[in-house]
Amino acid sequence: MPLHLERVEWMPSPPLAPDDGPIDFEHLQRMTLGDAGIEQEVLTMFLAQSARLVRNLAAMPSDAGALVHTLKGSARAIGAFAVADAAARLEAVITGRSDPSAALAELDEAVEQARAAIEAVLRRS
Repeated sequence: MPLHLERVEWMPSPPLAPDDGPIDFEHLQRMTLGDAGIEQEVLTMFLAQSARLVRNLAAMPSDAGALVHTLKGSARAIGAFAVADAAARLEAVITGRSDPSAALAELDEAVEQARAAIEAVLRRS
């Protein structure tokens, strides 16, 4: 029986190491299939969501674990890997019932850097 092969459109794999900037724009482009309109939309949504979540996390409410988990997932989706990593560390601190102040400060800094990069990109668009 002959082997039948079909041509499949090639999509690049994610890099082994994410971009060094606050946002891995190559990852974002892959996630949005290169649609600049969708990129702008998800970046705008992340700006609003991250500001709200960080503001709420400052008070360490009873649902802080869920809030930081949400932020971690959103950050990974847009390529804000430093934010996702900082959120994961805060999530672990919350789970371990340790003092969250250092992890919260680290997350706040990572979010600020990501937000500054996003705002710069959106201003150029």
